[in-house]
Amino acid sequence: MAAVIHATKPIDALEKDGYDRIFLDKGESGAKENRPEWDKCHEHLRKGDTLVIWKLDRASRSTKHLIELAEKLEAKGVDLRSLKEQIDTSTAMGKFFFRMTASIAELERDIIRERTLAGLKAAKVRGRKGGRKKSITKGQELEAKRLVTAGELSVTDICEQVGISRASYYRLIA
Repeated sequence: MAAVIHATKPIDALEKDGYDRIFLDKGESGAKENRPEWDKCHEHLRKGDTLVIWKLDRASRSTKHLIELAEKLEAKGVDLRSLKEQIDTSTAMGKFFFRMTASIAELERDIIRERTLAGLKAAKVRGRKGGRKKSITKGQELEAKRLVTAGELSVTDICEQVGISRASYYRLIA
């Protein structure tokens, strides 16, 4: 059996349960297509294995992708087990709950996306713009550019005189 997990918490438990190979995707998102440990795990899987994952959303980018993954695993004779959702596709009920959970997760993502877009639209109607406020005023920008052109002061002196950070200075002159 092989396991792909995204947290160190369950490693000890997996080893005690007899998993012979644990693939650890540290900091890799399920949304990323290129995940080296994930790819190694899939190469390692054989008929009769069970792929154990920490959470369903860590395994894929979308419900469609998750269902495709489950179908590929099933065709290969590999079961899928999620520790967090307690789903095991080796049983009929497990398959049912897997698809239902995947659909609910997609619904939640869609609702969040709709609410976000509605909020942005409402803010736009009220004249609000999104994004971060500028850290430099137009006056600071003009003064910094004038001092740079004059060429009399160091970067540190310009930043202190104008009241901006070095990062802002370099962004400004780039």
